[in-house]
Amino acid sequence: MTTEERRQGILQRLRGAETPVTGSGLAKAFHVSRQIIVGDINILRAEGHGIIATQRGYMLLREDEQDGMRAAIVCRHNAAGMDAELKAIVDNGGKVLDVIVEHPLYGTLRGDLFLASRRDIRAFMEKMHKTKAEPLSTVTDGVHIHTIQVADADALEAIQDALYHLGILVE
Repeated sequence: MTTEERRQGILQRLRGAETPVTGSGLAKAFHVSRQIIVGDINILRAEGHGIIATQRGYMLLREDEQDGMRAAIVCRHNAAGMDAELKAIVDNGGKVLDVIVEHPLYGTLRGDLFLASRRDIRAFMEKMHKTKAEPLSTVTDGVHIHTIQVADADALEAIQDALYHLGILVE
């Protein structure tokens, strides 16, 4: 199998998947290392394919998920405020695509989230507690940026309003 055939195979698997596909699962299916898959995913992204990495694996965004508008919102809260923040976003029609922090030494650090429902948030929070992992925002005294996707400006305004009332939105 050529590299291009493998990449097309990865796209096919992602298109047909109902749930995220792990890098390890792809590596096993194509008889290559996980690092090769990571490289393939990066190349496919650079070619314009809407592949995202979630805590559960890779997903290919459907065309309708790439529509709407994206916005960056700056928030600040402690670890206890994370659940309320994420719920305020999804409950008002948003999808949390990532989290970004500006580290004083390493510069911009970004983590893909792709949280679109309370179920996604529950799974994310459970994984955080199970692994005892700290949120990225702990290195920036709680300050972080989320890229969110919304259908329209009204949804964005509702999200900003909700976060403001929670005392989380940095203006």
